[in-house]
Amino acid sequence: MVFKRLLGSLGVGGPSVDTVLDPAAVAPGGVVTGQVHLQGGGADFTIEHITLELVARVEAEYGDGDAEGMVAFHRHVVAGGFRLVEGEHRSVPFSLALPWETPITELYGQDLGIVLGVRTELGVAGAKDKGDLDPLAVRPLPAQEAVLEAFGQLGFGFKSVDLELGRIKGTGQQLPFYQEVELTPAPRYAHQVQEIEVTFLAGPTGVEVVLEADKRGGSFSEGHDALARFTVGHHDVEQTEWNTEVEGWMRQLVEHQASYGSHGEYGQAGGALFTQGGHGDQYHGGHHGDGHRSGPGAGTAIAAGAAGLAAGVVGGMVAAEVVDEVGDFFEGDDEGDEG
Repeated sequence: MVFKRLLGSLGVGGPSVDTVLDPAAVAPGGVVTGQVHLQGGGADFTIEHITLELVARVEAEYGDGDAEGMVAFHRHVVAGGFRLVEGEHRSVPFSLALPWETPITELYGQDLGIVLGVRTELGVAGAKDKGDLDPLAVRPLPAQEAVLEAFGQLGFGFKSVDLELGRIKGTGQQLPFYQEVELTPAPRYAHQVQEIEVTFLAGPTGVEVVLEADKRGGSFSEGHDALARFTVGHHDVEQTEWNTEVEGWMRQLVEHQASYGSHGEYGQAGGALFTQGGHGDQYHGGHHGDGHRSGPGAGTAIAAGAAGLAAGVVGGMVAAEVVDEVGDFFEGDDEGDEG
């Protein structure tokens, strides 16, 4: 028995953990449910805690290059303080509330290629075992879906989606990263805008919508990024004519030439507009500055072209390499411990 305990302390013959999430996709701010299945090892063990950790693969810009790593952004202890006897099988049910800013992983039933999951940490006799990593499906809130649907109906196309390390100043952002949905411009804006980037920062009462237009430069002027922020209440979704609302956002975004840092209230949802021309401090994290990146990050590009969001986002054409990469990631649990 002494040698069994020694082997257990070294991770040999220790308990194993398998977390199973209920299959339905959950919206940001919703509750994920499931079961943590424990299988006792070759000796009795004290389970000090079972902790679920939300992790995401996030991109960061460093100089002229990009880097990717796993970021843990929420932890929740679901159980602990019990004895797991040798060979015992025990299941622990759990419910885990998602942060409101949890990135979405699917749109219109299509996987966006975002690596997001729940990692199970098992605390056993003073040691921590990271356990398994399970993919998490997150669907958009009604307000998020309504905005993207309107962009699609207005002729914008879906290009890519990624997670960027950094904070957007002047917003209520809580997480250390934000999600960007990149759109190709509608034909009537193609001569003014190269692409549109949409970021949603959800909260209990509504969603902040941050728009960035990578504007085309004229014959005697350099192109620059125009930024605007709007607020949408959760209860306003059904009462809003979204095509008209989003069309108004776009007109103000591309037509107003406000000085950097100026603010104004306008529109049904209200918002602020400002421009950025080489001022990298507005977006802390280095993404929105002179080294602005217009292409998608590895593993996040979706083959959408200019098909339009309303027609099904990508029309079923999810890049095969994206699906393979995400699947390979979650099959290899050890990779989740890196970064």
